[in-house]
Amino acid sequence: MSRRIFTRRARVSRPEGASARPVRSSVFCAAAITSALLLPGAVLRAQTRADSARADSAARKIEGVTVQAIRAGSTAPISQKTIERAALTQRHFGQDVPMLLMNVAPSLVAHTETGTQWGYSYLRLRGLDQTRINITIDGVPLNDMEDQVLYFANFADLLSNVQSVQVQRGVGTSTAGTASYAGSINFETVPVARQNAGGDVQFQLGSFGAQRATASFNTGLTGSKFAAYGRVSALRTNGYRDHSGVMGRSAFLGAGWFGEKNIVKLTTLVGLLADTLSYVGGTREQLAKNWRFNPLAPDERDKFGQQMVSLAWSRALANGGALNTTVYRNSARGNYDYFELPDRYRFNLAHTWYGVTSVYNVERGALTINTGVNANTYQRAHRGYFQPETELYDNTGHKQDASGFVKLSYVAGKATWFTDLQGRWARFRYAPSENAGIDERGIDWMFFNPKAGVTYALGRGLSAYTSYGITSREPARNDLFGGEDDLNADNVVAFGDFTRVKPEQLRDFEAGINLTRRTFDVAANVYSMDFRNDIARIGAPTASGAILRRNVGSSYRRGLEVDWAYRGIDRVVLAGNATWSTNRIQQFTDSSRGTPVVRRNVEPLLTPRFLSAHRIEVTPVQRLMVGLEGRYQSRAFLDNTSSPDRVLPDYYTLDATARLNLGRTTFTLRGQNLGDTRKFGSGAVSSSGRVRYFILPARALFLTAAYDF
Repeated sequence: MSRRIFTRRARVSRPEGASARPVRSSVFCAAAITSALLLPGAVLRAQTRADSARADSAARKIEGVTVQAIRAGSTAPISQKTIERAALTQRHFGQDVPMLLMNVAPSLVAHTETGTQWGYSYLRLRGLDQTRINITIDGVPLNDMEDQVLYFANFADLLSNVQSVQVQRGVGTSTAGTASYAGSINFETVPVARQNAGGDVQFQLGSFGAQRATASFNTGLTGSKFAAYGRVSALRTNGYRDHSGVMGRSAFLGAGWFGEKNIVKLTTLVGLLADTLSYVGGTREQLAKNWRFNPLAPDERDKFGQQMVSLAWSRALANGGALNTTVYRNSARGNYDYFELPDRYRFNLAHTWYGVTSVYNVERGALTINTGVNANTYQRAHRGYFQPETELYDNTGHKQDASGFVKLSYVAGKATWFTDLQGRWARFRYAPSENAGIDERGIDWMFFNPKAGVTYALGRGLSAYTSYGITSREPARNDLFGGEDDLNADNVVAFGDFTRVKPEQLRDFEAGINLTRRTFDVAANVYSMDFRNDIARIGAPTASGAILRRNVGSSYRRGLEVDWAYRGIDRVVLAGNATWSTNRIQQFTDSSRGTPVVRRNVEPLLTPRFLSAHRIEVTPVQRLMVGLEGRYQSRAFLDNTSSPDRVLPDYYTLDATARLNLGRTTFTLRGQNLGDTRKFGSGAVSSSGRVRYFILPARALFLTAAYDF
């Protein structure tokens, strides 16, 4: 079999209508524990055990040094939303992370492959895909270094272990890892140092064979200044779409020694995912006959395991500052299948990733300084097999990344001035298969990413801000390779110098206002994101049918975002968010349909003009909370041509939650898509013009029983 034929088979070059999934990879994700209820200011009380398990405050301050360095503070001129653990717990029932985050902050869109809330799902922010979102946990970067994506599904029940999440929109503040291009998402783990020993167990049953069990323990901070926390989780579902079942397992352990000025903390995480593949959508004709249709075969499967260990040292310094250094190792290995019957293929990926990140924070009167550095070295083996023992290729991608930042915040009267300077270097090197007939090759990139802004206090609880920032991002491996997974003598002329796709740059202007009162909060902002060399799906199709991503000269995304909450009615909380946007690619030559066509002023794919999430939460008695949550998403296009026959229709869904607190025991009933809206969460267009859709998660019920001890 020629190299041309077997490289066509790689899942990287997915068949028609496949989801826009980059090359499958696993990356590190670590976390710690969950708790209670609702939004800040809501009337519903958290469980007694969760309230009594607060972290030791002195240890917590040192333990959170890295999060403080990379997150935006409350006065930073950044469009941001921090979701605390109570709000996360109110929504969480084991679903994949993007499906939960979609409604809690403006401008987030997500879809899932299985027709349920579990399994592979994907997040977009301001219309930009997940590879352009910087994701960290406790300051450690999570995005895969080759393809700049994170698969949350690798770690079952992740949000049972998360204390808070901050979503920054736009260039945001400097962080570690891949560029914060569309924005950034930072997870903070619950601290290991807690005052009291205890734990919890949870059991859940739900629609489509859903089952979830999780249990945790914590030792509390002992007299020897030692503390430990652990959790194990397991979940499974048959999936809603035909043969789209998911099985997930994860285990987490955090342990540390907590001195007066020093903390040494070890964190380990193990995850396992196995599923029946459903990454290809259905056409309207197929879905009209069978709404659950999955064109992939029942024995096309995916299985990945992943392990992580990190060691962190934090110290409170005599000058009032704090220092943290964390070293970490992440490894993963797994296989996925691709059938083009009677031929069967199996693809294997295995990576090892070492890194170190270090930050220093200090306040000197009106001046606050945050500095940080991060460095990574990474390698991933890509292997392809036929039927499935015959090896087709075995190549390796190597990547190194190093960055450093300095953030300064200065208070002068009612104004808080902010500046943030980051330098970043990245290198990619490709080691081909032995029989590829080509030599090793590589490419380097250097970036300078400045940001500056000011926040002005207009009155009690009222402030306004404005900022401007520039950031750049290198192409992912999939962009460099034109959708192929193996570079060899047959395709090296087209892709081999790695300059076919240039780095893309964003210039981002943000301006907003924040108002906080006893009974309500409002945050509103406008933004203008102007792109140069935006990487978009406009290239000519490859022999495998993949539509290549190429640079477009200029494009923009401009909009208004609003986030609000009202608590002026006794025992009632009203809240929501909305985004209105105008988004355009100004001009480019489109080869996605073969013959080049000049297109002007078209809407970028999967970028709705209007999004709205809204909820009402009522506490009729202290032990009971009932909530309704709705989401509306306007229509969007499925490619970059603004063609009316390639549209993702608008939709509205309604979810509900009822929670009964009986002391240490809590029962939660969650209903999803109560109206059984039969529309689509996402879709794709193949090189032949066939449009395929991913259905919204179907109507479902989940009942969870939890016991704290």
